[in-house]
Amino acid sequence: QVQLVESGGALVQPGGSLRLSCVASGNTALVKNMDWYRQAPGKEREFVATITARGATTYSDSVSGRFTCSRDNSKPAMYLQMSRLQPEDTAIYYCHVKLFITADDVWGQGTQVTVSS
Repeated sequence: QVQLVESGGALVQPGGSLRLSCVASGNTALVKNMDWYRQAPGKEREFVATITARGATTYSDSVSGRFTCSRDNSKPAMYLQMSRLQPEDTAIYYCHVKLFITADDVWGQGTQVTVSS
């Protein structure tokens, strides 16, 4: 009933910036908080950031101060502005929503971010 589509991933040099987006469609009334996760090869999926329906944000220690999450409630859509990227940020970045009422977990297909010189 809800679909998430990420975009914006690319190959960038260390120190560079990227802006990721996640657009929700379907029954978006079920979309409240939205989250970013990432998974690098050989590592477990890890939390990156979350943003509430009214815009309050929380970040993991590894990205705090470098990444900024925002949203547009007219869609809704979520964005992740990534700055001062490091090779350790290389991962597939996923958008996630735990649907209101149903508590179903919905994931996007992911977008690849590669940080390399």
